[in-house]
Amino acid sequence: MAAALRILQGLERSPATGDEAEGMARLGFLEWMFALEGDSAVPEHARVALHSDAARAAESAAARAFVGFLRQATWPLPPAPVRQRRRRALN
Repeated sequence: MAAALRILQGLERSPATGDEAEGMARLGFLEWMFALEGDSAVPEHARVALHSDAARAAESAAARAFVGFLRQATWPLPPAPVRQRRRRALN
């Protein structure tokens, strides 16, 4: 969670808006994701980061976009199309 806090603090200082803020947030998210250790589950770490005071208090456009990427990281992935076709064929 230290990485998420550090990234959020940096993004809070950014005056960027619009596409620039989203790009900065995307880079911050990738930095955060690659800082996770070992076989860490990204959705679980994202949930923990989202419960931090810094994430709840995000104000700058870049910080809010970063929080949005953290939220997206908690979403379940849709089933792969191959599995759907195979499931239909078996049922």
